[in-house]
Amino acid sequence: MDPHQSETAAACLKAAEANAMTFPEIVGALMAAGFEGYEVDLRQARATYFLPDGEALALACHESPVPVAPSFDAAALQAAIRQAQTLAPGYTYRGFCDKAKAAGCAGYMVSFTGRRALYFGRTAETHVELFPRAA
Repeated sequence: MDPHQSETAAACLKAAEANAMTFPEIVGALMAAGFEGYEVDLRQARATYFLPDGEALALACHESPVPVAPSFDAAALQAAIRQAQTLAPGYTYRGFCDKAKAAGCAGYMVSFTGRRALYFGRTAETHVELFPRAA
């Protein structure tokens, strides 16, 4: 992984946590740097960015005081996702992570090539969110 890629991943994580970039902007920046996706482990407070050759960069992210709920509540998770997608008043990425954990989400994977995010719970229950189609 070259320094530009490492710097891009770190900058995107920082921007997400500071609400300085939207999800589409982050995806665009990471794709332009050559990444094929990333994974956020909400239990370990870690984001891992993946290149197509298998190389990866793991970065510490903010720790949330909210525990991952034992049950996966897909409806509550989808509500949090919709707030993020519409940048609802008061939306923050940290708040999204708290809501996701309260809904039983232990983490999520984002695939740029698959154009989707897969959210998973403690018991491997999942919710798949497809990227919106480009106009």
